[in-house]
Amino acid sequence: MDFHEILKKYLPFLKQYWIPLSLGFFGLIFFAYGLISLMDKPNPEASGLIFESANSDASSGVKSNEAKIMVDIEGGVIKPGVYSLATSARAQDALIAASGLSNDADRNWVEKNLNLASKLVDGQKIYVPKLGENKTSLSAGSQDVVSNSSGININSASLQALADSLPGVGPATAQKIISGRPYSAIEELLSKKIVTEKVFGQIKDKIMVF
Repeated sequence: MDFHEILKKYLPFLKQYWIPLSLGFFGLIFFAYGLISLMDKPNPEASGLIFESANSDASSGVKSNEAKIMVDIEGGVIKPGVYSLATSARAQDALIAASGLSNDADRNWVEKNLNLASKLVDGQKIYVPKLGENKTSLSAGSQDVVSNSSGININSASLQALADSLPGVGPATAQKIISGRPYSAIEELLSKKIVTEKVFGQIKDKIMVF
């Protein structure tokens, strides 16, 4: 069967259904084009790119509704002032917020007395003395209060300050005091079983909380 016979046989069919056949033909063309475009589209994972939501907690680092505490840091720091920090903040976080120690800060005192790992409490004051400053004149709100009539703040004093200044308290007990922070009253040393009644009787007039 030659071309003319095939044309003569199917020409009536083509004339009758030429519209749907044309639509089907063009549809196949568009489908093939779309399939080729999809295959050529780059894979984000294959290229090493990872897309994440801009407002995710991972990108912000801090939850917007996280509770805060206010801490006052003064003395030998670059930017002294009152800062809003997370409730889990440590003394080191306060120093970072204040842009670190100033050039005239007494770094030797900081190394010996300032416990950077101590947990902060709301309303706490940290005072970093400057070189040549009289350390015994530090206010009662300082991070470590050793020689002060108000006593030692068990919420912020360093392990060395606790062990050296409180009778019956050695390094092990001082570490237990630090681990039990924060305290709302000195009596919590007993309720939390940090010290014995005997030791508490010896130190109750020498300690304080704020």
